[in-house]
Amino acid sequence: MNKRILSIQDISCVGQCSLTVALPIISAAGIETSILPSAVLSTHTAAGFGKFTFRDLTEDLPLINKHWNDINVKFDAIYTGYIGNKSQIEYILNIVNTTLKKDAPLIVDPAMGDNGKLYVGFDKSFVSYMAKLCAKADVILPNLTEAAYLLDEECKLTGYDKEYIEGLVRRLVKIGAKNVILTGVSFAEDEVGVCVYSSEDDKTSYYLHKKIGQSFHGTGDVFSSSFVGALLNGKSLLDAATIAADITRQSVALTIEDKDMHWYGVEFEKVLPEYLKKLGKI
Repeated sequence: MNKRILSIQDISCVGQCSLTVALPIISAAGIETSILPSAVLSTHTAAGFGKFTFRDLTEDLPLINKHWNDINVKFDAIYTGYIGNKSQIEYILNIVNTTLKKDAPLIVDPAMGDNGKLYVGFDKSFVSYMAKLCAKADVILPNLTEAAYLLDEECKLTGYDKEYIEGLVRRLVKIGAKNVILTGVSFAEDEVGVCVYSSEDDKTSYYLHKKIGQSFHGTGDVFSSSFVGALLNGKSLLDAATIAADITRQSVALTIEDKDMHWYGVEFEKVLPEYLKKLGKI
């Protein structure tokens, strides 16, 4: 039977992020992908796009959930990305409780900050609500900034060692999450990667690769979506994270090589055939 996943995050109509990344990547992995948009934006929020339109869909979330409950819609997994406000998190917790099948995974990308700061519009009160959602998750995918905020700790972006990273992921599990995929981990200037921690066997693994010295919008969404698609295809946490890291890196590399390179996202579409090979689909 084909699996059905629900992805909850915003739709930026132009910009290659959030649901416009999750939908094609997870669908390409052979998984029926339902969506629940938290907001609709004309573009993502990068300054280069200028003034964007924004439509908040908070009030629609419980109405959509009621309809799903009325017709007994259930999901084999739920994956959340960028969530706009605290009220949405309360509604999402109810959606998880009423539509997620028994023993099916909740995967949370706590997309709320980077580079040591929260995104505009978020505060510590929002972080506390995000922590409640993470506490229900089977897998969370924070970066170093988000991990520190979830734990109410000082954010360390450089100068740390494996002891610090492994303490960080174990403390994250104590808030309730079963497994942690910590992104943006780097022990040397020319490398970056992920730390994968499973609470079931108290095992920590790493996958590090050469750093590309240029950043793009939406790479976190490419990583998380690729990870989710791989995990639901039966890959282990480490294998899914490795595939996701490789796909993200290749997307960035191809975008840089493109003479008509666009600044607002990465050309992940070009890497989908390679993704399917890694999943054993072709």
